[in-house]
Amino acid sequence: MNIRAEVLQERLQSKLQPRFLEVIDESAAHAGHAGAGTEGWGTHFRVRVGDPAFSQLTRVARHRLVYDAVQDFMAQGLHALAIEVVPFE
Repeated sequence: MNIRAEVLQERLQSKLQPRFLEVIDESAAHAGHAGAGTEGWGTHFRVRVGDPAFSQLTRVARHRLVYDAVQDFMAQGLHALAIEVVPFE
């Protein structure tokens, strides 16, 4: 089962409640790579998140928060997640 960016966005928004959140499906750019789905979507995502609370956390702690929020999607076909924390004051 492939995941849609909107579903990931809703999950992350409800779990983390960041002030800024953008989820981009980059799956098509990974066609032919390990973990890429045959549909060309729903396997590789970029998450851009911004919130003042994130600036107080280490990079590892930020990534853990995001991964913990979407852990169940990994078993559903989520293969790669690039996490980008954007400055937000």
